[in-house]
Amino acid sequence: MAIPVLPAHPGARRGRPAGTAPAVCYALIALNTAVFLLGPAAGLNPLYGRGQSRVCAEQRYEQRWGAVPAELLTGRPLTAGQLAEAPDPVPGCPAAPTPGKHPALSVLSALFLHAGWLHLLGNLLFLHVFGPTVERRLGRSRFLLFYLASGALATYGFALAEAHSADSTRVLIGASGAISAALGAYLRFHPRARVTTLVPLLLFLPLRFPAWLVLGLWFALQWWSVHSAGPGVAYLVHVIGFAAGFLYACTLTERRPRATRPRDGAADARYPGGTSQRSTPP
Repeated sequence: MAIPVLPAHPGARRGRPAGTAPAVCYALIALNTAVFLLGPAAGLNPLYGRGQSRVCAEQRYEQRWGAVPAELLTGRPLTAGQLAEAPDPVPGCPAAPTPGKHPALSVLSALFLHAGWLHLLGNLLFLHVFGPTVERRLGRSRFLLFYLASGALATYGFALAEAHSADSTRVLIGASGAISAALGAYLRFHPRARVTTLVPLLLFLPLRFPAWLVLGLWFALQWWSVHSAGPGVAYLVHVIGFAAGFLYACTLTERRPRATRPRDGAADARYPGGTSQRSTPP
């Protein structure tokens, strides 16, 4: 699949100012990075040890702060016995209960957890590319609410869909539900924006395509992966988030006379990371 690259903002190349700084996007990028670096997944914090000790600490950390569908639907954290019966546990790491965990709040804390460097960087690149334009369109406060609410909605939607499957006890982490919503909103606001992409089949030759084609193909790939991919990435979260963002943006779009409606300008993007669906050992 083509890989979008090089961020830009619609209208900027026609001499118009890009607007106020996207402070919320920058703050979200900084917070996600800080949480990752301080947590066990980065492997940089000596408090979590090394080797197997760090791996077990990462499992406990994700169980404590990640979103578990079964917990969201019952409103109660899983017991150690239930966690031990989750699919694909990490060998040698005993399951531990998570007393004091509030499942309803875990849908928000899970948005700031990532399973590894590629998971983190992929998500943050997408937020950096598409987020600022959507933030300027919505305003800072509304964008932050949109980001958090979309992420929570996508997580709860996934929980309902997997209520009676083995995936109901897997830990769900990552910001992709919220970021996918930003992609959906961007597509609605700027469907004709030009996206510069690198095409692997053409030796990564940079080509320009409209946003509706690039993001439309991305959404189709996520939808196809829901039914064909194995465990590891919760593609349904991407689908729900994208659809929620697009539909919300539809409620905000005002139709203007053709003579006064501004054209979409050039826009570039990077390919996103995915929401990681980690087994209670994206």
